[in-house]
Amino acid sequence: MHPPPSCRTLGPQCLGIPVTLRIGTLDKGPASCDHEATWLLGHTEHITFRDLRARDRDLLVDAVLHVRCRFLQRQGDLGACRAHGFTGPAPSPPASPVQPRRLGGDAFLAVSEGAQRTLTLPFPPRSLPVLEVDPLDSENPCSIAPCTTADHRRGSACCRDLQVEILCDQGDTHLEALVRSRQSPYLCKISRESPQALEAEMISACDYLDDPRENCTLHGRQRADGRTAKPDLCSEWPDDGKGLHPGCLWYTPPARKAAKRQ
Repeated sequence: MHPPPSCRTLGPQCLGIPVTLRIGTLDKGPASCDHEATWLLGHTEHITFRDLRARDRDLLVDAVLHVRCRFLQRQGDLGACRAHGFTGPAPSPPASPVQPRRLGGDAFLAVSEGAQRTLTLPFPPRSLPVLEVDPLDSENPCSIAPCTTADHRRGSACCRDLQVEILCDQGDTHLEALVRSRQSPYLCKISRESPQALEAEMISACDYLDDPRENCTLHGRQRADGRTAKPDLCSEWPDDGKGLHPGCLWYTPPARKAAKRQ
């Protein structure tokens, strides 16, 4: 069990923490991380994204993770810290501005050449217009899947959680304690993968989902250079089933796989 953070009073850190997230390496030019950055910056439900920038060969983004500390107790207008025992007025949460990603019609806020830009992302033309069908009107098997995230919410589970890499030097014990003190499962499975960073899983729905929270509005769209608008990682399923959510339609239990091979 890791020690609690060395806080001296109740404050905004009880309800959210500022961090820097590493998106990826710009090893093939400024557009190298466009898909990864579009995917990450889409998950706005419980993350406020700030400055997106390159540092050395990495693409980074400053962010606030809006997840409460598990030691915080609230009773009406009062708050108390179960770790340190101090009490006071319930803390105010960090600012959480609206961060729309769907701007109406074919307009979206996405990452291009390492920066957030308003892009027009139309569906590709059809060769048989008589048979034209809007992809958003066709049945999406995931919209009725019984998949669930760790908070037991059902549906579009893979679009409502994500893995993040938090820059946190091994010597920054206060920041590491703040991260590790967050309420599970909204920020959980925290591990130190290097002396410079922590990895964690977080629940924060993607704003590219439509209003019923069932379909991805980027699905089937293309960028001007021909690349897909939707990140590849949103369509790549692990072959061994690891990382898939309970109830995922695309998971085949090992016993069923063995039966198919016979």
